[in-house]
Amino acid sequence: MKVAVYGIEFQSSVIPYVEQLFKLLKERRVELWVYKRFDTFLSSSVTSGAWHVFDNKDELPKDIDFMLSLGGDGTMLSAVSIIRNSEIPITGINLGRLGFLASINKNDIATALDRLLEGDYGIEKRTLLSVKAEGKNLFNGDSFALNDITVLKRRSSAMITTSVYLNGELLNAYWADGIIIATPTGSTAYSLSCGGPIILPDSNNFVITPISPHNLNVRPLVISDRDVLTLEIESRSNEFLLSCDSKTTDLHTDTKLTVAKADFLVNLIRLKDENFLSILRQKLLWGIDSRNY
Repeated sequence: MKVAVYGIEFQSSVIPYVEQLFKLLKERRVELWVYKRFDTFLSSSVTSGAWHVFDNKDELPKDIDFMLSLGGDGTMLSAVSIIRNSEIPITGINLGRLGFLASINKNDIATALDRLLEGDYGIEKRTLLSVKAEGKNLFNGDSFALNDITVLKRRSSAMITTSVYLNGELLNAYWADGIIIATPTGSTAYSLSCGGPIILPDSNNFVITPISPHNLNVRPLVISDRDVLTLEIESRSNEFLLSCDSKTTDLHTDTKLTVAKADFLVNLIRLKDENFLSILRQKLLWGIDSRNY
């Protein structure tokens, strides 16, 4: 079996869990492929071993079985930028806090790893967003997001105006700190904290969520994932911030953005007793009532 491992630098408190994982992988004779920057960190801080090193998806063997992301949800998003459209299944061991995407608890590494190696899991196909700007190479070609694409004010206390066109027709001019365009996966992230709805992964929808809008009657809007959005931004500072999951860049307000469904999906691994609804109840404490305890 061939397994890729992606990670970033982490706190010393989780070193025992990482060492446990690599020990178990070695005992099970797994052929390991470790992300180059993570390998550098491991060899100087934690452990080293006889594994292969990769820097991008093209350096991974075609028959890699799956990728393990070590960290929190942010690390998972970064890992998706590496595997891109390769269709490599991915799952995460949560070494952070919430762990909505990286759903394997660090205390369950041994049991979860055995199940993964035995193929005792299902695949959830998750939709992504893409963002384009005419004449610009956004994020060096990594202009896709599993969670959300966000436009934010930059270097000014004043709000920005984001004119959003839905399939060429004006939807609204959002006078706010910014707007979030989220996938169903991202509906439980930044969008949720700004009052957006939770969307089931297979609902074929996106959600547009304003960030601190000036007009209180402007509410989040659920749209079809077949829709194409065009964004035009006005700002006193003549610039704004574009966020694409964990990637950010400054842009001038003369930049017109096009946001649409990406042309590939991500294969997210879920153990057989784990699904979106159970994670929702567990991670967000959905339905928990202190009067019952």
